[in-house]
Amino acid sequence: MTDNKKSILFKNTIFLYILVFSSYFFAFIAVPYQTRILGPEYFGRVGFALALMAYFRLLIDFGFILSATEEVSNKRDNIQELSKLVTAVNVIKGFLATVSFIILTILILTISRFQEDSLLYVLVFLSIISGAFLPDFLYRGIEKMKTITLQTVFIQALFVILLFLFLKDKEQYYLIPLFTAVGNITALSVVYIHAFRVVGIRLVKVSPQYIWNVFKKSSSFFYSRIATTVYSSTNTFILGLMYPIGNSVVGLYSSADKLVSTAKSGFSPIADSLFPYMVRNRDFKLVRKILYILMPPVVIGCIVVGYFANDFTAFLLGEEFREAGNILRLLLPIVAMTPIIYILGFPVLTPMGLSKQANLSIIFASVFHVIGLIFLLYSGNFSVITLCYLTVITEAIILIYRSIIVWNNRVKISSNKGQDV
Repeated sequence: MTDNKKSILFKNTIFLYILVFSSYFFAFIAVPYQTRILGPEYFGRVGFALALMAYFRLLIDFGFILSATEEVSNKRDNIQELSKLVTAVNVIKGFLATVSFIILTILILTISRFQEDSLLYVLVFLSIISGAFLPDFLYRGIEKMKTITLQTVFIQALFVILLFLFLKDKEQYYLIPLFTAVGNITALSVVYIHAFRVVGIRLVKVSPQYIWNVFKKSSSFFYSRIATTVYSSTNTFILGLMYPIGNSVVGLYSSADKLVSTAKSGFSPIADSLFPYMVRNRDFKLVRKILYILMPPVVIGCIVVGYFANDFTAFLLGEEFREAGNILRLLLPIVAMTPIIYILGFPVLTPMGLSKQANLSIIFASVFHVIGLIFLLYSGNFSVITLCYLTVITEAIILIYRSIIVWNNRVKISSNKGQDV
């Protein structure tokens, strides 16, 4: 790897870590404030709404964060092609957002459970729509993460400021998605001004066939994203359906799941910065070094947090959330597996010509997860505890699947680059 390429990878990784650590910083301030103001009941309401809207966000994103990032990385020096791609992605997202809103409207009009919190669902939908149109894929592909980092930090800072100024009572829980939407809309305007003026992107005329090709190419990535949602947001969504509105169990699980998700996001900068770099350079020795350095502290950290889980959740989220520590302790193996799962996914399998296997690993595990959920529900064994066990096993299946694929294809890597994973 040349010094210039190393420098680019290093800078992007640094900006991605600034992004993640800013998320930790603001979450450390915002989440405990929310949990203390809302309590498990209303925090669970917001968690259930976010779980439902995750499906719409998934549909609107349609896997472009991966497929379009790869396309941008390959065509980064051709502004005309990048403009066509950005335009096509926005057209597709606009269509999918319209479909999503129609579905949400039908749910609110026909199902009493959604009518009760209709304002919450509409505001959460607005927040995810405004966030879905941010062109993260463009800046990830051209490996200029500074812009995305700055806009995300701005969104988070604005959200926290508004939260502290206006959220004073649990009945104001609808302010959480409203403030998120305000931050996203502001950032959306700023980022597109930068994309037009600095990067040189333009919204151009594209043919229906070109739009269809972009849509079709991203479909396999979309399927894998669907599969991921099956064992993430679906868990909270099923709990919300199984328990009455406002039940504390949903809030306790949502809070523990939030902590796990935050921890997992700490590993995404490495995978995100590696992805476009590995597509171009196939430096598999670097992957091995990263894993050797990363895994020991991750495992030790999970053991320590697990031992003090109840005290940790009580201190961070409030005494009402002490029991969330029992749930967190069960979910911590997921955090330990995440670095390997992320890195052995698209950053490694795509340059090996095996990106479909990354998708298939998630699809296969998700089928297992759905079957497991059905079994637990119909056998009468469904609970928060069994749900945690099932989720950990599902993540382990992804890890095992990807490890086997990489191991079986290690000879191909050595023969092409003289390197091994």
